[in-house]
Amino acid sequence: MLMPKRVKYRKQQRGRRRGLAYRGCNIDFGEFGLKALEPAWITNRQIEAARVALTRYIKRGGKIWIRIFPDKAVSKKPAETRMGKGKGAPEFWVAVVKPGRIMFEVEGVSHALAKEGMRLAAAKLPIKTKFVVREMIGGSSNEG
Repeated sequence: MLMPKRVKYRKQQRGRRRGLAYRGCNIDFGEFGLKALEPAWITNRQIEAARVALTRYIKRGGKIWIRIFPDKAVSKKPAETRMGKGKGAPEFWVAVVKPGRIMFEVEGVSHALAKEGMRLAAAKLPIKTKFVVREMIGGSSNEG
């Protein structure tokens, strides 16, 4: 499972998931990407399940980048506990994802293979996503 090796503070406040992603919203490494269309907390288990589904489908061909990391601890109090007595213990880790964020990138596979692999990975995530292709940088596409 993905989680930080160490953190400065064990417990964090919940925060708000407003606005759009202004970082990590371009395909920087691969050719194809999976873009988030909704805000959400993506747990380390969901990231791992999506990664496994994608890797298995493309049969370990190409290269995969995971562009999100679960660095926020979510705490919960035990069931049937009275109010008070402080904040609960950290239970799991989440990555805060805002709309526009590229979560996964793939390179070295065909368009059809990447699209189907991303569809299988998206099925493991709790949000709506979109398959995106990197635009050609510089020059027009009708050269030659």
